[in-house]
Amino acid sequence: MNSVLINAVMSASPDYELLFESLCWPADIWPETSRVEALTAFLEGLKEMFLQSECTLLTPAKRQRLVEKTESIIWTHCLPLLSRISAEAEGLRCRASIAALCGLVAVCVRLCDPAVAVRATQAVLPSLRLSEEEKPGVNKLSVEVASDVIAALLPSVTADDHLTSSILSCAFSGLRTLPDGLLPRVTLRLLVALLGCCSDAGLGVLLQKILNELCAWHSSERTPIVTERTLVCLTALSDHLLGFAEPDPRPYLCFWWVVQDGLIHRDYVVRKRALYLLKRCVASSQEQAVDCPPSQETGEEILFKWTPKSSKLLREFWEDYVLVMETLEENQVHVVRPVLNRINALVQASAKEGQDLFHPSWLLCVYQRMFHSENKTLMRAGVCHLLELQALQQPAFALAFSQFIVCPFMDILSEMSLYCKTPGQSVGECPELAIKLQIFLKNFFSSLPAGDRGRVLLQMIKQLGSKHWCAVPLFFISQALSKLAPNPILGIDGLTALRDVLRSTMITHQVLLRGAAQCFLLKSALRLIDVSAVTLDDVFTFLANFRADESLCRGSELWNEVCMWLSSNEDSFKPMPIDSDGPVSSKDTINAYVQGRIHNFLRVPACTGQTEGLPDPKEAEKLSRSVLLCADMEWSRPGVDIGDNLQLLLSPLLETLSRLSTNIYLPLRKTDKSLQLVLQLLQFGGTPKHCVDHVTAALERLIIQHSDPIQEFIMRRLCGELQELFDVERAELYLCVLKQQAIHSSKLQQGSFPKLIKYSLGILQEPSQQIPSLASQVVKAVAMASLAMVCHLIDRRAADMDSSTLNFVKQLNEHFKKASPSSWQSGSPLGCFSERLLKPHAAVSSSDEGATAPLLQDWGRTAAHFMRDKWICFNFLMKTVRILPELHIDKGTFAAALSCSVEALALLPSDLVLPVLASMETVLPQLVQEEEPLCVEALSRSWELVHGLSTNAHDFWPALKGFISVAFHQRLLLLTEHQAPALTAAVKQISTELMELSESKNGVFGVLLQHCCDTWLPTSDPGDDIFSSVLRHINILAEACVYGPVFRRDQRLVQDVQTYIEQLGEGCAANAVVFGDNRDDQFPRMYALAFLSRLDPSNQLHGRLVEQLVVTLLEKEKNMSKSARISSNSLQHRVKNRVWQTLLLLLPKFKEGFITFLLNSVFEAGFSSNQASVKYLIEWMMILILFHYPQHIDRFWVCFDVNHGGTKTGICTFLAVLVHFSVIIPKLKDPDVQLVKALDVTLQWCFHHNFSVRLYALLALKRVWSLVEVRGKEAADGLRGLSTVVKACLHQTEALKNTGNANKNWARIQEHFFFGTFHPIRDYSIETIFHTFPSLSGLADDEWIPTWKLEKLSCISHTPPLKNAAPDLSHLQPGDWIQQDKIEEDKDERWAEVQKKITPWRLDIQEQNPDLHLVPQQRVARVGKQHGALLVVASLIDKPTNLGGLCRTCEIFGASALVLDNLRHISDKHFQSLSVSSELWLPLLEVKPLELADFLQVKKNQDYCIVGVEQTANSQSLQDYQFPEKTLLLLGNEREGIPANLLQLLDVCVEIPQQGVIRSLNVHVSAALLIWEYTRQRLTCTSSQFKAKP
Repeated sequence: MNSVLINAVMSASPDYELLFESLCWPADIWPETSRVEALTAFLEGLKEMFLQSECTLLTPAKRQRLVEKTESIIWTHCLPLLSRISAEAEGLRCRASIAALCGLVAVCVRLCDPAVAVRATQAVLPSLRLSEEEKPGVNKLSVEVASDVIAALLPSVTADDHLTSSILSCAFSGLRTLPDGLLPRVTLRLLVALLGCCSDAGLGVLLQKILNELCAWHSSERTPIVTERTLVCLTALSDHLLGFAEPDPRPYLCFWWVVQDGLIHRDYVVRKRALYLLKRCVASSQEQAVDCPPSQETGEEILFKWTPKSSKLLREFWEDYVLVMETLEENQVHVVRPVLNRINALVQASAKEGQDLFHPSWLLCVYQRMFHSENKTLMRAGVCHLLELQALQQPAFALAFSQFIVCPFMDILSEMSLYCKTPGQSVGECPELAIKLQIFLKNFFSSLPAGDRGRVLLQMIKQLGSKHWCAVPLFFISQALSKLAPNPILGIDGLTALRDVLRSTMITHQVLLRGAAQCFLLKSALRLIDVSAVTLDDVFTFLANFRADESLCRGSELWNEVCMWLSSNEDSFKPMPIDSDGPVSSKDTINAYVQGRIHNFLRVPACTGQTEGLPDPKEAEKLSRSVLLCADMEWSRPGVDIGDNLQLLLSPLLETLSRLSTNIYLPLRKTDKSLQLVLQLLQFGGTPKHCVDHVTAALERLIIQHSDPIQEFIMRRLCGELQELFDVERAELYLCVLKQQAIHSSKLQQGSFPKLIKYSLGILQEPSQQIPSLASQVVKAVAMASLAMVCHLIDRRAADMDSSTLNFVKQLNEHFKKASPSSWQSGSPLGCFSERLLKPHAAVSSSDEGATAPLLQDWGRTAAHFMRDKWICFNFLMKTVRILPELHIDKGTFAAALSCSVEALALLPSDLVLPVLASMETVLPQLVQEEEPLCVEALSRSWELVHGLSTNAHDFWPALKGFISVAFHQRLLLLTEHQAPALTAAVKQISTELMELSESKNGVFGVLLQHCCDTWLPTSDPGDDIFSSVLRHINILAEACVYGPVFRRDQRLVQDVQTYIEQLGEGCAANAVVFGDNRDDQFPRMYALAFLSRLDPSNQLHGRLVEQLVVTLLEKEKNMSKSARISSNSLQHRVKNRVWQTLLLLLPKFKEGFITFLLNSVFEAGFSSNQASVKYLIEWMMILILFHYPQHIDRFWVCFDVNHGGTKTGICTFLAVLVHFSVIIPKLKDPDVQLVKALDVTLQWCFHHNFSVRLYALLALKRVWSLVEVRGKEAADGLRGLSTVVKACLHQTEALKNTGNANKNWARIQEHFFFGTFHPIRDYSIETIFHTFPSLSGLADDEWIPTWKLEKLSCISHTPPLKNAAPDLSHLQPGDWIQQDKIEEDKDERWAEVQKKITPWRLDIQEQNPDLHLVPQQRVARVGKQHGALLVVASLIDKPTNLGGLCRTCEIFGASALVLDNLRHISDKHFQSLSVSSELWLPLLEVKPLELADFLQVKKNQDYCIVGVEQTANSQSLQDYQFPEKTLLLLGNEREGIPANLLQLLDVCVEIPQQGVIRSLNVHVSAALLIWEYTRQRLTCTSSQFKAKP
């Protein structure tokens, strides 16, 4: 329009200078865009006149003035204004002005000298180099504006190669530094502009430069951000790169690295770009039909290959590959699973044609995409598929996959959720994935080339040790490694790597899992270590990392396996050097090696007279394990005298021990080392089963022979020689040795103890110094530790108290009662019991302050041990009082002890509080009535301490056991609310909090229940007071009967894996070593059931307990039934099931009078809507009650006449009882009368409208009638007319055989376990109640209690029987008669139906127009999506849900734009829930309803056909209407349709043919139908045109 007006003005007014001036604007203002466009149009017209040589209106002078003015426009108007705009905020006016000014600059430079364009470009170019932090200033443009200006100037400066190179350099610099939002706006615009201005000759050179730069950048920095930006450029330039012969990116290895990195990128758009490039390359290869690459250089890796000979195979191959990658974007396993078979097709295709058409790295991209999925199920499917990949058994493929297996795949295997049980697996089975992993690793390493196996395995083990793994994955990977075929491929580096993995196992608090992982890691080492590459020292150093209390314990199968391995490889180990500089020694035997190590261990330098700490005990531990392994290995050899062998082996140690008491000049370090070794040998010499073998006996005999000098030396040292700070640890060593001697020998000298006792008591009774010295405090600490050791030894042999022991007890009692001058409680009845160990003053602590000062910082630990030892002595004293009546402790002493214990709990570390809790267990029950507030405070403080330790597994469980022994002592359980209201309330509150804690921490409730049940264990005494206390705490027992929280999936997984490890038995040494508490969530229920099974129904107290428990459980069941809907396997369902299981177990213990009450509750429950498992238990309960108490049969018949809301399940329950009427009928009086009654009530329901009720009734009728027939013809004839009706009904069952689903259901209900195999009397057992019924009735497998668990409970009674008498039920499979038929999936067809997005590759990402603004419309252009000509107008629609769905539909079918009444709709959450981000990729316009008429008129003028979706008199049917290409679809309002004022603007109305009664469709559905019909017609037209081409 402007150009037409300007030409008219220029032709009418020849004064061009005046016209120029009138169109210009003052330099200090911001002109309207129209004015800039007018000046641009004027200059374009002026340029045409400059080109006309015959033009007489422009003299040379006038022309020169106009050129000068034009140039000045650039410098005085355009660039300053652009600089000003750069500093302004973003807005439509800014964008329009920039576009207009850039167009003006482009026209100006074409009128001026070419040098002007160069100078202008050079002036703007520095602005392109602005960093992100720099802001535009005077004469500086923003990066975006500068790119626009340079793009406008480029056509005028392309002849300047230097300047073009500078622009290209700036573009690449921006590629690295610009924000993501500016990248298309700046870099891509410059690149596209450069390519557009190049000649054909220069285009190839420029493209080569760009391709080289991009590939070089990506090769140097293969990061996700570099991959993303490189792909942005490559997709934008794809038409140039893939449209010319040169440069061709396909032969470039770096190019394919970019594509593969893009395919596994985390961002969806990046993956889409990479897939687009891959499809373009495949299409280009197919069109060109030439070999790619043209020639293969030796040794060069080729990721993409194309050959015309295999064109069809390659095309199908890449189609499959693209399909797989596109389907993986769905992120849903049910969509992805069908295409997983295509992966097998890809591998098979690559295995053909010489195995070189398809590089394995493409397959790795598929797996990495699956592994990066947020859907754990999809990730698991990918892992399982890789584990089953047959191609990895080919050496070439295995080697190509090796690095992927070592790093990314191992990282994925660390995901714990992968190892969950699959459907169909029961508790205790090895997870399916773990089994596949074992097979995979075995096949994978056997397929690798022999020279690469060791390297790959070492890398894998290092990857395992590079991070902290969860216990479950580490266990299964260790188990898989132990299954590898024996192959000596690991050297010393392998041992080091395995040691690092061992350290990573120590972080988990699941001891059994930790020990099991260690066992399998050691088995792996024995299979894979190359003994010729490691020395014996390397091996024993490695073995020292395995803990004896978790894995490598003497006597276990693993220990024996290590001994056999050492014996068989004894002559093959690498020789050890004599010293660092000496030659290699000859190969020694293991016996000689160990003996030499003992010599070296005991070789110490002469004593320097300075204070020395204890040597590192790890060296002694390593050496003791070496000795024991060597001894067991030698003992296994025939003809070896193990006693003589051990004596020779330990001769250096035995010689040192013999001189302990006589050689006072023996170096202290040597004595320490010898005693450390003795201690380790005695501790680790035993076996898990505590059976004495020949080696243990010989070892003990040798050490016991030297017990006298050992004891004399230790007693001498304890009595006054230990005065330094280091001596505190040394005293602990001495005392441990004495304890071990006492355990392994009964010949411990008792005569030395009185001297030690007298000395220790004397030291403790000495008055404290005003300024405590180090020596005095160390002597006190050693003295108290010595007394604690004596108390411990006497306590172990309490039955052998002699006069000296009694004397010691009296002296100890007097010591605690005696007041100490320094006692902090001068009036305390305990006297010096309250005395603490004081910290020595630093100035008088020691002459060697440099060595002692750091240790004094940890003096608090020494003081805590002193307090702990004092509580050990006091606890021993309290136990002895009960044995010695002459000793009496008054209540004041007990109260003072309890008060001190409360304070001690606050002072002591958590690992030292057990003696305090043990003392409280003795003291607190003595004060429950006299000192109730103090007892409550003691319990509260103790519970706070224990509860705070819940995150510290090491200290929590011992503390919890000790606390429960205190809080639930039998005397406290016997208390009534009247006797001690505050204390009983505290105990109940603690029990409640323990139950709450057990919901998050497994095993807590088991500790409480086991203690209580052991306390309540029934006896033959009918007046057992202890047992009666259970009635006051029946809530604990009731909670145990229904206990079994639904754990989180990770907790359940750990439980399942621990059960699996236990099932391995002695094959996993951890089972023989780890003796922990039973923390199975089923344990509380099992223990409670075992307790209940021992109740005697003849005992009145037991009967009372049973009745109260049943009432409590029924109340729980009633509360659970109040839920509106109980889903299968929910907590409510499980609790109801556990209640009825318990009632079934207790049924034989009910009294007849209680049955009357119970039967009402059973019948009421039968009428409720129950899950199948609960329903079967209730039915079984009814059958057993009627069997044992047939006098209640009349009450049963009444239930058929009760109206309970017409619930079908209720009456089905009672009909199911009649199916088993054959069990009940022998017990009934007048069986013929009862049979008639049964037939009568059953026939009523055979004609019910509900099919399930009829089915149950017909089955019951068939069974009851069979009983009539068994009784003979007379019984049948006696029924008279009833017989005819029965036979007619039974004839109906025969008709069911020919009625499809009815026939199936009739067959299934007869075959169902409850109506077929199950016998209510014969199968009454604990196994049926707690394992068989749950497994057959659809309960989750964690509800099944296997009999092997119950057999472990020694307290369980076998009434009822533990196991079924008949095995029939155990052979059945779970299922119900109402289950649906299952359809088998087709898994092996290559062309099986899969879900695939219809995404033509030409509609994928092509960034052809990077100069568009980055509003939603331009974001679409940024990804290069091309739209059709359909314009959808939804300004009359106001519901966000309709608009969101419509937006998604328009985007999918490629509408050109969607028009809304307000763009704010796109931020509405309801809109976004239906649009699923489609608004980001679809151009959106805003047109208000009031502006709609003008908008439609404008579109009419642009040749759009306005189509309305409306039913009018002249509307056309959708099936007959042909849409024009340029169609505008106008949608009406949801309620009012299209307003009348707009109907006149429509070119045509289209209506949708209808068959129903409803008048209209939803507006979104209507629009979707029309949009699809438009798209279908366009696709049909395009296809016809394509076929018409020659």
